[in-house]
Amino acid sequence: MSVLIDTSIWIDYFKSGDNAEDLEGLIDENLVAINDIILAELVPYLKVKKQDKVIKLLHAVTRLPLNIDWAEIITFQTQCLKNGANDIGIPDLIIAQNAKQHDCSIYSLDKHFRLLHQTVNIKLYLPSMPDDFMAEGRQGTPPQEREPF
Repeated sequence: MSVLIDTSIWIDYFKSGDNAEDLEGLIDENLVAINDIILAELVPYLKVKKQDKVIKLLHAVTRLPLNIDWAEIITFQTQCLKNGANDIGIPDLIIAQNAKQHDCSIYSLDKHFRLLHQTVNIKLYLPSMPDDFMAEGRQGTPPQEREPF
């Protein structure tokens, strides 16, 4: 089963490598997937930083086609609102729907996907992370930055 790698994981990987081992394992097993929303969030910054090689590599990742079912997006949003999850944006709902359509798990640091997992039953890829890892304001010293982010 493929794992849809959310923008937050890619950014974390490029900045600090905190999730490098997990992401590299998924890459080695050819389980990594991406979609056009995630690319649209990543590529502009990479272009500004002239990271053409990284852009080319991201475009080589298995890309899940987006087949947006707006009725289902509305259902997801309604279920979220009924359960008190009021701040989940349409892009995250589309990413969740995309993963569900393709029977993929989502690997993300974004707490919205945990809420979506509880509300609309999307699958999450959670490799040995502490329970509070996805909480806002992670504790500890700031990670060392590395290119491209």
